[in-house]
Amino acid sequence: MKLGIVGLPNVGKSTLFNAITNAGAQAANYPFCTIEPNVGVVAVPDRRLDWLAGLYHPEKYTPATIEFVDIAGLVRGASKGEGLGNKFLANIREVDAIVHVVRCFVNDDIVHVEGSIDPARDIETINLELILSDLEVLDRRIEKTQKMIKADKKYQAEHDFFQRVKAALDAGKSARTVECTEEEAALLSTVSLLTNKPIIYAANMSENDFQGGVESNPYFSVVKKIADEEHAGVLPICAEAEAEISGMEPDEKQMFLNDMGLSESGLDRLIRQCYGLLGLISFLTAGKPEVRAWTIRKGTRAPQAAGKIHTDFERGFIRAEVVAFDDLKKCGTMAAAKEKGLVRSEGKDYVMSDGDVVLFRFNV
Repeated sequence: MKLGIVGLPNVGKSTLFNAITNAGAQAANYPFCTIEPNVGVVAVPDRRLDWLAGLYHPEKYTPATIEFVDIAGLVRGASKGEGLGNKFLANIREVDAIVHVVRCFVNDDIVHVEGSIDPARDIETINLELILSDLEVLDRRIEKTQKMIKADKKYQAEHDFFQRVKAALDAGKSARTVECTEEEAALLSTVSLLTNKPIIYAANMSENDFQGGVESNPYFSVVKKIADEEHAGVLPICAEAEAEISGMEPDEKQMFLNDMGLSESGLDRLIRQCYGLLGLISFLTAGKPEVRAWTIRKGTRAPQAAGKIHTDFERGFIRAEVVAFDDLKKCGTMAAAKEKGLVRSEGKDYVMSDGDVVLFRFNV
């Protein structure tokens, strides 16, 4: 999974990126500090995997990972090449989901590219540039569909749907706001539209806002309203605080979070939201050689999940021996889970569940 961190210059993108990846990306108080995108790979925290490691003492511990890309700050006119616009648009097109950092804090020492704090305006600035880019892409697709109608009238419905999406974009709305049937959603996914990518608005607030309750920040409600209208996620976060805790020991980190009224870090909350937005789950494999988490889409059947490990597993799939993680943990060992009949033998039609601990049987 690849997540692109975007936003206007000086909203805290690189600070947040540094905090969650410890990659040491440069962060400075001037626009376009980030020119080439910084990339960091982050292990997905998973207490289930930690427990399995304690049970098996494996030679190798392999969590699922997420790739974060810190993309250059965007300004008005990016869709026409202003600032670093062309580079920005090319980079964002490659990610699976967008984390849009929105400035919701006041600090006179950090300049704002627009001269004032206004989350709605900032969100509109970036969304407008993405919409303008999408309109160019969609116009080309509509033109192609019009030619196809001349040969076959069945493409009329496709043409009409794309015209409906274009009307939404013309009205300043993102493609993700268009109500679609399953068939239309599948059709929309064949067009590379930036505003159809899943998005989380990361409302970057001050540490005091968390201690006083995020709802007390007047800017947060503005961001949340926009997110709700767009069927997007929203995450209150403090990039500065995340930077502080990134180097702390676990106990010290938890005390810090408790003081802020939080049970988990911004990274943990961000990953959970991204998994939900993208419809992802994890299954686990465990043994002395390795304990490992594997990321798949909800609804994936057992043979295709096996194929994530190796194509031979899918090609020669026989069955999957499955136990729910919670059942395994209650029993304490795999042998005890088998004795209680909690380890199931599942066939080709089995749909994987989050937290399944699996041993695949195959023959090629």
